[in-house]
Amino acid sequence: MSGDLFAPRIPEAVANLRPLADRLRPTSLMEVTGQSHLTGEDGVLRRMIASGSLGSMIFWGPPGTGKTTVARLLSGEAGLAFEQISAIFSGVADLKKVFETARLRRHDGRQTLLFVDEIHRFNRAQQDSFLPVMEDGTVILVGATTENPSFELNAALLSRARVLTFRSHDEESLSELLLRAEQAEGKPLPLDDSARGALLRMADGDGRAVLTLAEEVWRAARANEIFDVDGLSIIVQRRAPVYDKSQDGHYNLISALHKSVRGSDPDAALYYLCRMFDAGEDPLYIGRRLVRMAVEDIGLADPQALVVCNAAKDAYNYLGSPEGELALAQACVYLATAPKSNGVYTAYKAAMRAAKEHGSLVPPKHILNAPTKLMKGEGYGDGYRYDHDEPDAFSGQDYFPEKMGRVTFYDPPERGFEREIRKRLDWWDKLRRERSPR
Repeated sequence: MSGDLFAPRIPEAVANLRPLADRLRPTSLMEVTGQSHLTGEDGVLRRMIASGSLGSMIFWGPPGTGKTTVARLLSGEAGLAFEQISAIFSGVADLKKVFETARLRRHDGRQTLLFVDEIHRFNRAQQDSFLPVMEDGTVILVGATTENPSFELNAALLSRARVLTFRSHDEESLSELLLRAEQAEGKPLPLDDSARGALLRMADGDGRAVLTLAEEVWRAARANEIFDVDGLSIIVQRRAPVYDKSQDGHYNLISALHKSVRGSDPDAALYYLCRMFDAGEDPLYIGRRLVRMAVEDIGLADPQALVVCNAAKDAYNYLGSPEGELALAQACVYLATAPKSNGVYTAYKAAMRAAKEHGSLVPPKHILNAPTKLMKGEGYGDGYRYDHDEPDAFSGQDYFPEKMGRVTFYDPPERGFEREIRKRLDWWDKLRRERSPR
């Protein structure tokens, strides 16, 4: 009697301790939100299950998009044993143990789906250890990664696995998750419409985050209290942007900034610049990238672009943060609104290819110095014409190695200052044809 009287009701207690995001995990692929291209009626994974044949896969996508949940549901719907390890906490000994268990299971006629979270954290040798068990069917590998598989995973592993991309949740799928949470809790979120929208934006496409934020709101709310945007910000503070300065988020944003500048869109360029500032990017890194844009995408169409960017970098060094960021923003807008040219950039790459292809050709003797009698006797410097003594300060001599002949690398477009450079080059080309002895 006393045992029954004091026995805790375990299932209810455990349920109350589980986070909301865990309690609302989907129980079938059809319940998964935000990934209809994979789990919907015509989704890739649903087609695989229907065919009765699964292959190894890499799930690539941001946090909170359902990679772990989908892997677990996939094993259940395909009738496979499920094993899960994390590359953060596992080593070679753990892998060997899992592989041996999977081999024993295969002898009994059942295949294993091995889910490896953060698979990109395994080193190259550890990644290679998966190859034999993938090839002989011991396991169907499903690796999850937030990083670009092309950069982080071995080519041999990628050749044996299909990469499936998980998408960040949009506002619609995040709203659906909130509705499910409200149904599970049996009460609405104490937020007005603007605060509800703000909470969706704070989640930043992360399904787990939106449920965690909702749970924080319910915990904080007093009876009959409704939060506006300011109240919400105080309760949940602010979730840092999903951005790792050494990983994909970093490269995605700098790429977006560079292409917005190149595309002459100052508004988009400013937006991505501020995204990077907001995420904590080193302003001097951004300054260096702006200098690169000045020489790669503006070039001599506006020679002041490089000057402006270097001045902005110096201004940031002088002012520090936050005032110095404005100088970088000014340089960013200057670049986006400047005339564009990759003429020098293209010419440089072409000249570098020619330098490598033609080897160590000797310059023509007439432009070589003759500091010794022997060299003078060999004809070094013979026939050289000092351009400043020539009409128009232009001799029209050929400066390329004789075996190579003249080559045109630089072809300035008719934009910005390079329009003037084009006129000069055309004029000099005309004089060269008139005055060149060859």
